Amino acid sequence: QSWSRGMSYCLHSESHLDTGPIYVRENGKLHVVNPGAGSVQNVTPKTRPFSLFSRSFSVELCMNREDDRARRQRTDHFIFTYTKEGNLRYSAKSLFSLVLGYISDNVDHIDSLIGFPEQIAEKLFSAAEARQKFTEPVTGLRALQKFTEAYGSLVLCSLCLRNRYLVISEKLEEIKSFRELTCLDLSCCKLGDEHELLEHLTKEALSSVKRLLLKDNSLSDAGLRRMTAPVRVLKKGLENLLVLDLSCNPKITDVGIGYLLSFKKLNCLDISGTGLKDVNAVIKRLQLQIGLVHSKVPLKEFDHSNCKTEGWAEQTVLQWEQAVMEAMKPQDNLRSRAAALRFYGKTHRIEEVVKCTLVEPETKASGNLQFYKEKVQNCHLPLKKEVAGSHELKNNKKRALAEQERERTSKQKHLCLTVEDWDLLNTY
Repeated sequence: QSWSRGMSYCLHSESHLDTGPIYVRENGKLHVVNPGAGSVQNVTPKTRPFSLFSRSFSVELCMNREDDRARRQRTDHFIFTYTKEGNLRYSAKSLFSLVLGYISDNVDHIDSLIGFPEQIAEKLFSAAEARQKFTEPVTGLRALQKFTEAYGSLVLCSLCLRNRYLVISEKLEEIKSFRELTCLDLSCCKLGDEHELLEHLTKEALSSVKRLLLKDNSLSDAGLRRMTAPVRVLKKGLENLLVLDLSCNPKITDVGIGYLLSFKKLNCLDISGTGLKDVNAVIKRLQLQIGLVHSKVPLKEFDHSNCKTEGWAEQTVLQWEQAVMEAMKPQDNLRSRAAALRFYGKTHRIEEVVKCTLVEPETKASGNLQFYKEKVQNCHLPLKKEVAGSHELKNNKKRALAEQERERTSKQKHLCLTVEDWDLLNTY
């Protein structure tokens, strides 16, 4: 009774709060304390319990996506690891890594990176590459151009696109954004003479290319004339070219080989599998005017295994290739349908991709036409008179060759500078 009187006193003192009835269990029975009278009454099982919410009250479950993103960003600020005992331990990331992650998420909004330190730029590029920012169609191209404008060959110095025509067609603008490439492998891509990428090769952005592989690309004399027009007249374009592979292009004839004579720095040339009519005349012409000697043994410079993709964007090119392969997966169902049509006797023509292995037997049949430039070797002769006589003979030969070259070059100037050449030069 004393306890109930104290409870009733508290209820009287705080009568302004609507707490509702209070239940007390005593001696195995449930009693209710009346706030108004301060007495305790027995409770029957038929009494209705007090409801916390009204009948019109309703609960709706809402998911706020912005809050979820904020929570995820907050968890990104920590690094979770496990101790030897198996306990979870977390440590805060450095401010540099947090800023690097934020900039890589918004890499397409960068205005310029010119003058930015290379060490930090490489980490920024790898962070954006891990987030696959360069695979996006519009923003990826814009971000990639900012890096290539500032760092050039560091982003990519060597690019191998051998037998990857789909990658070229899907990411042509991204490939054209690379600058200061030294090695470019476009073998077995079937580009043709009118492809936009071949026209891009003559731009000043790719004047640093020293190794160019164009094997099996359906090139003809017209394509070679377009490629060599800036070098022949303006002394620009592929003027630093050292290694050139034009094998497996049967439409290239003796006329097209004449355009290659403008590459004075050329050290290695492969024209196997081309449509040459007078092979001996071409061999003599290359030896006299450029100094290239016919090789009886295949040269290691034309081994395609040496050309690899190297630079910061190496993983980016692999991501492009994986995206193209994933897009081609649904075509497997078409092949199964074609096989079913063949099984039921219905003829169905299937256009398969022509690989470079189908062209290699033609090169073996026509012979190996690879050329290299001989290195000057010192000849130790015993007599001084013979040495002097040999020098005179060499000087006479040089004079005769110089006169022949002048006559040929004078004729070539009148022949090369045609109306079509001027139209090509006006496009640059």
